[in-house]
Amino acid sequence: MLRPPVPVTKYYRDEDTRKYNKTTKPIPGNDLTHQDPLRVIILIAGAFFWLLSLLLSSLVWFIAVKASNSDDPSLQRGLLIFGGIFSVLLQEVFRYAYYRILRKANEGLAAISEDESSTISVRQMAYVAGLGFGIMSGAFSMINILSDSLGPGTVGIFGDSQYYFITSALMTLAITLLHTFWGVVFFEGCEKSRWWVIGVVVALHLLVSCLSLLNPLYSGSLPPVYAIMVLMAVWAFFSAGGSLASVTQLCSRRKTDVNSS
Repeated sequence: MLRPPVPVTKYYRDEDTRKYNKTTKPIPGNDLTHQDPLRVIILIAGAFFWLLSLLLSSLVWFIAVKASNSDDPSLQRGLLIFGGIFSVLLQEVFRYAYYRILRKANEGLAAISEDESSTISVRQMAYVAGLGFGIMSGAFSMINILSDSLGPGTVGIFGDSQYYFITSALMTLAITLLHTFWGVVFFEGCEKSRWWVIGVVVALHLLVSCLSLLNPLYSGSLPPVYAIMVLMAVWAFFSAGGSLASVTQLCSRRKTDVNSS
């Protein structure tokens, strides 16, 4: 997933000749997202696509609530479940649409480049796009929680759980990482036409969303969500080109660096 450092021409002054000489050195840390403008654009566009899906799903849910009987609690809970499922499906539709747009844009960038090669790989796009989905999802998840934390109410005063804020933070963390992993796996499924992979991603997204309906039974929602997150992390690692050999090589390199220092 990570690109090698790009050689960059720099100039330094020779104190003996008083002249400026040219040298070519790689930029350290060039694999970071914030140092690549194209990745920043993909990240922001991914967040924008998630916002569009949220806007449309919220509009549908709002119309359904206004058109229904507000005095029927069972009906309102059913509409809440419907809104959650519809929002998940719409997010995945927008994820697929974003993949198609990025694929076309990547082909265009490759066509106009000098060596007819793209400046960013599909795996890199998948990671950055998924991260954009996850960051915006996490931000919106925490906005309402932080607003509630300002008061005037007190959490747990009527016997409810005292761990509302910490469990909400843990759930937001899991959802943010899951969107990143789902993006990597989803793009791989689209790239290789493995539709069952896309189906698994959508099904797991629906499962995680439905597990959140178990709250405030946090012991029934958080452990399964984190188990799914770990499994998706392993799957995304191998989808991104990772292997057991690379992990072993990384560990041995770290051990060598520690011993040498």
